[in-house]
Amino acid sequence: MIEQEEQSLCFKGMTEHNSTDALVIGAGFAGIAAATQLAELGYEVDLLERHDHAGGRARVFEVEGFTFDMGPSWYWMPDVFEAYFKKYGSDVKKELDLVRLDPSYTVWFDNGPVQIPADLTALKATFDSIEPGAGVALQKFLDEARIKYEIGMRDFVQKPAHSVMEFADWKTLKQSTQLTLFRSFSEHARKYFSDERLLQIIEFPVLFLGAKPEKTPALYSLMNYADTVLGTWYPMGGMHEIVRAMVRVAEKKGVRFHYDCDVKQITDDGRCVTGVELKDGTHWTAPTIVAGADYHHVEQHLLSAKWRRYDEAYWDSRVMSPSSLLFYVGVSQRVPDLQHHNLFFDTPFGPHAETIYDSQSWPDNPLFYVSAPSKTDPGIAPEGCENMFFLIPLAPGLKDEPGLRDRYFQEMCDRLEKHIGMDIRPHIVYKRSFAHEEFQEDYRAFKGNAYGLANTLRQTAFWKPKMKSKLPGLFFTGQLTTPGPGVPPSLISGEVAGNESHKWLLNSKAIVE
Repeated sequence: MIEQEEQSLCFKGMTEHNSTDALVIGAGFAGIAAATQLAELGYEVDLLERHDHAGGRARVFEVEGFTFDMGPSWYWMPDVFEAYFKKYGSDVKKELDLVRLDPSYTVWFDNGPVQIPADLTALKATFDSIEPGAGVALQKFLDEARIKYEIGMRDFVQKPAHSVMEFADWKTLKQSTQLTLFRSFSEHARKYFSDERLLQIIEFPVLFLGAKPEKTPALYSLMNYADTVLGTWYPMGGMHEIVRAMVRVAEKKGVRFHYDCDVKQITDDGRCVTGVELKDGTHWTAPTIVAGADYHHVEQHLLSAKWRRYDEAYWDSRVMSPSSLLFYVGVSQRVPDLQHHNLFFDTPFGPHAETIYDSQSWPDNPLFYVSAPSKTDPGIAPEGCENMFFLIPLAPGLKDEPGLRDRYFQEMCDRLEKHIGMDIRPHIVYKRSFAHEEFQEDYRAFKGNAYGLANTLRQTAFWKPKMKSKLPGLFFTGQLTTPGPGVPPSLISGEVAGNESHKWLLNSKAIVE
């Protein structure tokens, strides 16, 4: 905490040219949320985005009649979106045309598919058909997960996590005993289920959190409550429609979006933040900045060395979530046996997980995911065609080798075509790949990660990289800080960072006055 005399200096010498109350770097979910929160609080806010449109990793592109979402494809935790739009005077039902998927997704095992129905009673029957008594066990598992979800959403994720003392009140400490922080997710799941297929279904949501189930706290069974009870949804038009809706709401609040603005450095006067310089030489001045770009990139490349809280050794020691090998594929005919979301767990997860988290190598026989959103939304593909998205989770930091991408694509197609009994490769009319190199180039993602930090216990809450920079007036938001990876957590992260920036401005202005 700097002295009051030092804070007052932050408002001296600022020019009127390109001057604003608050700057936000990056128009991803977290950046837009931070900008909207600051505008809601009455500030003049300008958001600088490197690309030519908003969305961050949730960008979109259109080609040959296909509309491809480039990033997130799962709409979970609908209560977070409802609260977000309501807070800013809108309604999620007016902003988005939401459809609940049923089945929520299909898991393809070696001996055939298991559909995950949206109805809980039907899902319990499905579990019972695989393992007698598993339906009752699922209800008990979800009852406990609901408590974690409610406590976590109410008392934990809305905190900036500057220090452990934020969680030190008696109510929070008492509730923490219900969160099973010190038991692994893997151990927790095995209290309820023994069939390997059911365990893979239960453990699947935590794969998005970036660590093996045996390294992930049992706290995160809350994700199963979000998935199973709150449901898997889809906004018609694609996931980028969420971004468009958020931009509309932000602009109504007065946020000004500036595209093709690549930040070269964050400026300071030796005591606190003063603004940014863009690569084209443009200068912006502001007494506070919220950085929604990649945390590592911002701190290591945009900040003066004296203000870096973490060095490269720290970042190299972090457990990162996986990267991904992605393919955007247009097919000239429909693929009847696929659902909207399809998980191919037809090979053992253990060896694949070892390549991601231990040996940091390219996998053999990897698990993979295929999304076919045109099953729900025919408008994102030409008539009679299918829009498909393939994904293999990979270790971060891998280097492509000649022919590797196509080798993996052919392997996925071999297995997919075997399961569905249909050849899709002769009907592919468009294909584009995206992996580590593109994650680094397009998003400056550390080691080409796709989902931020793994949510291990030692990288949860106040153990994450701090939201507040060592440079007074600068704050971080997004998946590498509190509360963590995923679209709903990014919305929350942006709002929390906006509030922290607001506190800084209030304190500083009070001193000047």
